[in-house]
Amino acid sequence: MAARAAAGAWMLVLSLWGAVGSQNITARIGEPLVLNCKGAPKKPPQQLEWKLNTGRTEAWKVLSTQGDSWDRVARILPNGSLLLPAVGIQDEGTFRCRAMSRKGKETKSNYRVQVYKIPGKPEIVDPASELTAGVPNKVGTCVSEGGYPAGTINWHLDGKHLVSDGKGVSVKEETRRHPETGLFTVQSELMVTPALGGAPRPTFSCSFSPGLPRRRALHAAPIQPRVWAPKPVPLEKVQLVVEPEGGAVAPGGTVTLTCEAPAQPPPQIHWIKDGMPLRLSPSPVLLLREVGPQDQGIYSCVATYPTHGPQESPAVRISIIETGEEEPTTGYVRGSGLGTLALALEILGGLGTAALLIGIIVWQRRKHREERKAPENQEEEEHTELNQSEEPEVAEGSTGGP
Repeated sequence: MAARAAAGAWMLVLSLWGAVGSQNITARIGEPLVLNCKGAPKKPPQQLEWKLNTGRTEAWKVLSTQGDSWDRVARILPNGSLLLPAVGIQDEGTFRCRAMSRKGKETKSNYRVQVYKIPGKPEIVDPASELTAGVPNKVGTCVSEGGYPAGTINWHLDGKHLVSDGKGVSVKEETRRHPETGLFTVQSELMVTPALGGAPRPTFSCSFSPGLPRRRALHAAPIQPRVWAPKPVPLEKVQLVVEPEGGAVAPGGTVTLTCEAPAQPPPQIHWIKDGMPLRLSPSPVLLLREVGPQDQGIYSCVATYPTHGPQESPAVRISIIETGEEEPTTGYVRGSGLGTLALALEILGGLGTAALLIGIIVWQRRKHREERKAPENQEEEEHTELNQSEEPEVAEGSTGGP
């Protein structure tokens, strides 16, 4: 008895589910669609009602069995079915029919309609004929036009699915919708960095997977660009320029370190202090503001090239000038001024000493003459006195002599 009751309950549930359950219908855009009204008599008189809620209506719309302006969009056939002459994107939505049989049994039909349009095969536009190993290259752009719903594009390398990782593989996808038809254009741009020593002619292809219905993907014609591996060329040495020159700065000053690594493409620059890498974003310029004791040390930069190994610059020392300590250039200028002053004083002192010695020699000669020649008469004495008065003048005049 309990088993019969349970079976009856399940039959009731299934019957209700069949009555009000929704059936999903997919229809190709532009083709006709017929929806059956279950339980309706095949011939008039009929008691049935069709109503719909789609992109063409703001709410539920009840269709007339006598026909009206909606006949060009949807009309009821003599057997009770609903005909949509040409399904469009606006016809997506829900359709319901309620029919009464001649025996008084009511049957409900519920449909959920989705439309689709499969585009043609995708195409790779602007395909690359040559790629450079070790650097990012644009392979091409895969384009799919005129599909609905939008769908997705996938890239393949030698038959294997490519996944964008932001490093060696990068995919940029864009979806546009036509303002009038409502159909979608999907395009996907592929960037890759071929590995050095990889395949000389890799095979790239793309595929389009429709949103509805589930079916096999559409594949574009593959391309095979040639991979060119540039021969390593000798790199110019990495130079480190420091400002102020010499790396000596007053406390609180600013030091600018510039890493010069001429190469194309530009390398990534990292910085090292006292043999340890600095946790900074790659940059060719390192700016030290308000320099303090913690900033002193030995600095260098490391340039990392895509096709070469890392290269380190010569190291420079950053130091702080203590308060009161004279800079080398300033000290050199002051020392030169003091040396000139000492040299001038030395020359003047030498001239004074020479003049003093000449005066002593002249005085000694005059005294020696007075002792050898005694005056015999007054005239000779006067004459001697006159000579004595002239000799100093002569002596003074001969001061510059030997």
